[in-house]
Amino acid sequence: MSITNERKAILVTEYGKAAADTGSPEVQIAILSERIRNLTEHLQTHKKDVHSRRGLLVMVGQRRRLLDYLKNKHRPRYDEIIQRLGLRR
Repeated sequence: MSITNERKAILVTEYGKAAADTGSPEVQIAILSERIRNLTEHLQTHKKDVHSRRGLLVMVGQRRRLLDYLKNKHRPRYDEIIQRLGLRR
């Protein structure tokens, strides 16, 4: 359900500006997207796991807020992250 430290490090190097850039919105959005994908797969097999479903909704809301922030502050970066992650918007 959660992502490993190795996968998180790969996402940081792929989406971050530097090797230790974990705070930029792009990295946070990428990590949340990975966690959302994993949790969605879990919920497809465990349909009655209501607690995890609530956690999924919280993560989706957090990603939405980060995307809105990026959209308002720097539109080209927003467009790039949407395209790279394949999110609908």
